[in-house]
Amino acid sequence: MLKTSFHIPLSYQNRMLGYYASQIEQQGQLLQQVRKSLPENLAKHACHCLISNNTLLLYTDSAVWATQLRFYTQAILGNIAPVSKESVQKVQIKILTEITGINFRPMRKANIPSTATIEIMRKQSQSVSDANLKQALQRLNSTLTRLADQD
Repeated sequence: MLKTSFHIPLSYQNRMLGYYASQIEQQGQLLQQVRKSLPENLAKHACHCLISNNTLLLYTDSAVWATQLRFYTQAILGNIAPVSKESVQKVQIKILTEITGINFRPMRKANIPSTATIEIMRKQSQSVSDANLKQALQRLNSTLTRLADQD
């Protein structure tokens, strides 16, 4: 099987591919500069960036890291000035989610107890004297039973 690389199509006289390749390279250099202006633990969460309408769009993987990144906007702006071709006046931080098509966090699955454990919980809930607690435990048992049947 013949393996080809991306460089072969770039060698042709196609201006669009060359343009896109230069944009990707520029965004990579920009991201490196952004990461240099951040602490190491925070730099890992700067996933992607680009400049649009004098605004640096910085993408991160969660709201927690977005909040932390906002504290470094002035440092980021100062650090990217020599690299960017456009004058950047503000930083906008965006969160990558499933809506954008990129998800960095693996899907978590609930740990459902075995049917034997659910049955023990059901029997124990019948002996509870508090009516509100008994009702809550019975709802929990019915939910766990339904989820266990789905698997």
